[in-house]
Amino acid sequence: MPKIIKQQRLADDEWKVLQLAENETPHTVRLPVGPLLVPLAVWRARKEELIHRNWEHHEPLGVWLSPGEGPEAIAADLDDFTLVAVHFPKLADGRGYSTARLLRERYGYRNELRAFGDVGQDQLFFLDRVGFDSFSIKESDEDAIEALAAFAAFPEAYQAAANQPQPLFRRRAI
Repeated sequence: MPKIIKQQRLADDEWKVLQLAENETPHTVRLPVGPLLVPLAVWRARKEELIHRNWEHHEPLGVWLSPGEGPEAIAADLDDFTLVAVHFPKLADGRGYSTARLLRERYGYRNELRAFGDVGQDQLFFLDRVGFDSFSIKESDEDAIEALAAFAAFPEAYQAAANQPQPLFRRRAI
């Protein structure tokens, strides 16, 4: 079973990430059994079916957003998801950082928030700061163990963030 980093620890990844093949549409793609992470297009096309499946079979349900899809697209449905994931197709695309911060701070999402795709060790500290709490990094499981050190890269941060709502000067004054 593949590994992820979840709450700064290694964990098994039980989720099946659904991606549409070239000849598939959101309406025709087969939904596998088990914890399922679907793209926004499938959620929009088959929302009622996915909710029914979740309630009837007690299978966790998640949705993933691509960089061009903002959190407002799922804001009204956040209670339906055990997991929201944000796809980073390439290192230079930082829109997912804003998506995470908005999900946590504007929309109050409290369940698991995962970064996946082109996610490397050097990004983990910053992704954690904006609200991600699980990560599917692009390297092997051995690299995931090494990547855990990224969370301790900076012992203190000055600014407030999703994972630390008080800035340093306020934390020191307490």
